[in-house]
Amino acid sequence: MRTEELFTWLIPVPPLLSFFLIWLFTSRSKTLSHTVAIGAMAVSWVLSLAVVLYALTTEHFGKTVFASSVPWLPTGDSSLNMGVLVDPLTAAMLFFVPLTCLMIFIYSVGYHNYGKPLDAHDASQPGAPAHNGVEPMYSRFFAFLSLFAFGMLTLVVADNLLLMFIGWEIMGLCSYLLIGFWYARQYDDPKKITPRQAAVKAFMTTRVGDVIMMLGIVYLYFATTTDKAKEILGLAGGTLSFRAILYNEEFLKYLVSQPSVIVGLPLAALIGLLLFAGAVGKSAQFPLHVWLPDAMEGPTPVSAMIHAATMVSAGVYAMVRMFPLLSAGWHEGGALTAPMMAMGVIGSFTALFAATIAVTQRDVKKVLAYSTISQLGYMIAALGIGAYVAAAFHLITHAFFKALLFLGSGSVIHGVEHGAHHSQEHLDPQDMFNMGGLRKKMPITFWTFLIGGLALSGFPFITAGFWSKDEILGDAFANGQWIVFATLAISALLTAFYTMRQISLTFLGEPRTQSAEHASETPWTVTTPLVILAFFAITAGYVGVPETFPVLGPLLQAIHFNRFHEFVGGALLELPAAAAFNVWPLLVSLFVALGGLWLGWMVYGRNPLKAGQADPLARPLGPIYTLLENKYYFDELYDFVFVRPSKWLAETVVYRVIDRTLIDGILHTVARAALRLGGFFKGAEKVVINDPPDYLAGGVQWLGKSFRVIQTGRVQNYLLIGMLVVLAFGGVYYMMLAR
Repeated sequence: MRTEELFTWLIPVPPLLSFFLIWLFTSRSKTLSHTVAIGAMAVSWVLSLAVVLYALTTEHFGKTVFASSVPWLPTGDSSLNMGVLVDPLTAAMLFFVPLTCLMIFIYSVGYHNYGKPLDAHDASQPGAPAHNGVEPMYSRFFAFLSLFAFGMLTLVVADNLLLMFIGWEIMGLCSYLLIGFWYARQYDDPKKITPRQAAVKAFMTTRVGDVIMMLGIVYLYFATTTDKAKEILGLAGGTLSFRAILYNEEFLKYLVSQPSVIVGLPLAALIGLLLFAGAVGKSAQFPLHVWLPDAMEGPTPVSAMIHAATMVSAGVYAMVRMFPLLSAGWHEGGALTAPMMAMGVIGSFTALFAATIAVTQRDVKKVLAYSTISQLGYMIAALGIGAYVAAAFHLITHAFFKALLFLGSGSVIHGVEHGAHHSQEHLDPQDMFNMGGLRKKMPITFWTFLIGGLALSGFPFITAGFWSKDEILGDAFANGQWIVFATLAISALLTAFYTMRQISLTFLGEPRTQSAEHASETPWTVTTPLVILAFFAITAGYVGVPETFPVLGPLLQAIHFNRFHEFVGGALLELPAAAAFNVWPLLVSLFVALGGLWLGWMVYGRNPLKAGQADPLARPLGPIYTLLENKYYFDELYDFVFVRPSKWLAETVVYRVIDRTLIDGILHTVARAALRLGGFFKGAEKVVINDPPDYLAGGVQWLGKSFRVIQTGRVQNYLLIGMLVVLAFGGVYYMMLAR
């Protein structure tokens, strides 16, 4: 086994070992727990960096990938293999996933040891763990975080769809455990969702997509077991290997030519749609978007993990990975496949839909949550129009600046909580209307958050978000996808607007509460990851500057820096053509980014809000503002359509009718019949079995008592009786002779 293959096998191992070490041995020590977790994540990062360097220095890497597998499950005359694969797409993921996870791990130390202590959330609540609630909860957090990272790294290096799905489900479990981490927390407002409820909501919603995705995996495996498929693949049995399926043009054509169980839909299209359903759930796309904003009930590092390094990124990554199947039968300029049309429609709609909601949110983390839904829609829409490289590019840049923004929001929340301790003020530390003026109180957090916000807005030329968003808009323009282009452009305008709104409400003006007045900067363990992520939020975009971009493109090409399109595009059978430079989508990118920031500044930044002042948009928008503030009432709609009927069905039909009436009725009837049958057999036993011996015994006893009177003990009596017996027998004998 080559060194790079061995390193690839080892990448997911340290976080898994960290999980078991913390759970079994270090749960009583805070220092040991976070040291083990950070050390393990650092080892994975170093191993990943080594593999990425191997990949970058290998010529024609897309054709000579790193792969290794071992037999796992016998399937008749063949076996299902499990292994690892590093191709250009995997290498790109290995660059940012371990690094982002490491920054979040380091940040978590400061997060849990500054401001409100961990046990203030849990140990004072009913059902909190023993030992004061501090060390076990602290250690549990890092154990779950390590398992979360293990799931994502397993998914990234997997060489087949089944192993990827295993990592996928591990992350689903960890998201449930970490979103509901503060499981004992309760709120006075009954309408506000608790962490425990949010965890269940996330788990159940994503399971909808996961079940459909699993059907797609099974269907794909079944398709590889036909005689024709085995002949094309050159295998003795079925397979789920990425290299065997996605990089075999003849097999992809076979899937396109075969009908599915749905008339008029090719086998490749139906499998692609089933797999895409999993991404809709995992990446919180419409209509399964409702779980992600409520997932903000978990600790802020968990929010950053979910939104940047793991979980929702996994959905987009899976679609990028499966793009050859999703686009099977499509040629540039031709009609889109059914999965591509679905991705284009759902992705672009979700991008705009979520952006409109983010405009009116007050919670600093929920603004970012809806922003993530919107940006993931960007990526899905890019895949829908065939912009494979642009989708992967935005996935990477988004991870850096969205992790930065979430960690920055956690720093802000802790700063306000710290101020609340001094002022003894009771308020929601996540409500941006309770902030203001934090630019001077928390300068490092402000500048790094500003960089992340500008990257999210697509501030031109100097931020990574600009280059990745511009490439998506450029591809939509070049491919003539005008509806997608217009929808994403409007979404980008709203993104810049609500980002400036968030920055203005949080950092500009004067403090609107005593808590904001007494806020202070967070410690270095919190701010250092912010600075590092801010660096990548600026520089990560330059690797994808198009070669045809005036001045900057040729300059970066001369030093071989902007190789992203060539490198990641090499993961496909054919290198996708880069869109030619066009000034019009560039002008649109500039207009929507700068225009949105300007509008946000005019509404919120030029005249910062004062204490108690309402949102300036509330009156002009009127009922539209209320609609957006209540998230189009989708939670209420789902509660009415799905939750309440399910509860009614469970309580009325399942419990009362099926359980109590049907099941319990049958059981009670059987029990009563058994009791009656037992009573019958009891009577039969008495008459047939018990009574005859009892009567015989009673007769013998009666005879004994009756003849007992002749037992006197006197010889004379016995002689008299003997004589009487002889006379009696003699008389009988005489009478018989006389006859």
